Amino acid sequence: MASGIARSKLMSFKLDSTPANETECSRDDALRYLESLHRIRRMETALGNMYKEKLIRGFCHLYSGQEAVAVGIEAALQPGDTIITAYRCHGFTMTRGVPVHNIVAELAGRRTGCTKGLGGSMHLYAKDFYGGNGIVGAQVPLGVGIALRMKHRGEKFVSVTLYGDGAANQGQVFEAFNIAKLWNLPVIFVCENNKYGMGTSVQRSSANTNYYTRGDYIPGLWVDGMDILTVREATRFAADWCRSDKGPILLETETYRYHGHSMSDPGTSYRTREEVQSMRRGRDPIALFQKSIVDNGLCTQDEVKEIEKRVRTEVDKEVERAMSDSEPPLEMMFGNIYHGIPPNYKIRGCDLKTWGSPFVTK
Repeated sequence: MASGIARSKLMSFKLDSTPANETECSRDDALRYLESLHRIRRMETALGNMYKEKLIRGFCHLYSGQEAVAVGIEAALQPGDTIITAYRCHGFTMTRGVPVHNIVAELAGRRTGCTKGLGGSMHLYAKDFYGGNGIVGAQVPLGVGIALRMKHRGEKFVSVTLYGDGAANQGQVFEAFNIAKLWNLPVIFVCENNKYGMGTSVQRSSANTNYYTRGDYIPGLWVDGMDILTVREATRFAADWCRSDKGPILLETETYRYHGHSMSDPGTSYRTREEVQSMRRGRDPIALFQKSIVDNGLCTQDEVKEIEKRVRTEVDKEVERAMSDSEPPLEMMFGNIYHGIPPNYKIRGCDLKTWGSPFVTK
């Protein structure tokens, strides 16, 4: 069973055509998308709670509110297509196929994590997923490099290269635009505009907030990033563009993050609680999609509730499982640095005697 569903509006830049105003969505796809949306949301809620309980240390950037971007993009891609993104990467890691257990284990520093507990929140990887990158904007030239490899090998894959509105003002982003267009590379640049770069609104940071026009000589689309099917159709359009050897294309997905920039940011000093609650009530991507598929007869409200309940139970079990896993042995820290284990090594800071001393002591 499938249903024709009207998508949200798009705005285009230097394009003669855009995706159709209506898209087909099957029941199976709808239920799969809904499950993914709920799984990301529940996982992020669990990770936030773990951080507050000091079970996760270091950086942690939650993806709640932006789930439709990750799920919508993944729904449009083909095997062999790649994704690279910034540090708010938990959602993309999951849609790329990493189980919740291995994501949670990674953030908790367990050896069963997707990078063996050595990467943490910002450095998650999977097949055809190049991270998780901690330096603002630095992943954009890397995404262009991946596309160069694809073109050099004669492959018909696309490199989805994401960055945020904060990174959009980085010089290296414009350098990446230039070389991608100059060499006609199959890159889908995606600006995830969640309206705030850390604590700075786009109005205060950017003279031109129409990020989809920033490619200048690269065509672009503005996309409602809270509408999963609109994101899917825009990504399909962009992927077809790249596979047709037309060069790069730029998408701006306008979305919203519910939490602060990171766990150290309450997210209320530069925006009001009323603003956040208004987005949660009226623009939540999960609630919008649930209403759409129920209204179009693809599932019932009872099925929606059952999915949410099942996902909550599954994620909670995966969290418990991850926390029961062992931490990596200290010698693993040297595995990708030294050939063999240094003799008589001791990690600095593990006890008061080694605090402030070199990390290898005799």
